Amino acid sequence: MDLKKIIRHVQDFPKKGIGFKDITPLLADGPAFSMAIEQMAQRFAHDPIDRVLGIESRGFIFAAALARARGIGIIPVRKPGKLPCRTIRETYQLEYGEDALEIHADALTPDQRVLIVDDLLATGGTAAATVRLVRRTGAAVAGCCFLVELDFLHGRELLAGTRVESLIHFESE
Repeated sequence: MDLKKIIRHVQDFPKKGIGFKDITPLLADGPAFSMAIEQMAQRFAHDPIDRVLGIESRGFIFAAALARARGIGIIPVRKPGKLPCRTIRETYQLEYGEDALEIHADALTPDQRVLIVDDLLATGGTAAATVRLVRRTGAAVAGCCFLVELDFLHGRELLAGTRVESLIHFESE
């Protein structure tokens, strides 16, 4: 099964000039979703991992399934103000302005190894901010795993020194 063919291209969404990669058809296709999770899990099958971090919001879907497959816990990385207890915040640059992500301050311990998961690697800002969050807790980043990578945006460059695995690559919009 070619997972790339199941992803729908939506032109001019969310704004004119953007070619959006819509993963909802893959999520709706049970065998395709199962295959994606199995392939993502295989990429890190022999790595010691204590927790899976899911980046808001579609990253939660993949992180939860991967954590379940490994029998380990999931930690949510959220936009500011969404977590109820004391948090650590990391800001990152957007094309116009900045944004931030948070994790509970007690979510990780220095002896843990973490797999960061999201649906898409584009410019890399969100993933790089998440790597910095994990390192601020003292935990180690085992790697980052994505369903889709938009190679033409070079997001992997912001993750230099971190293992990056992506199932599906788009080399152009």
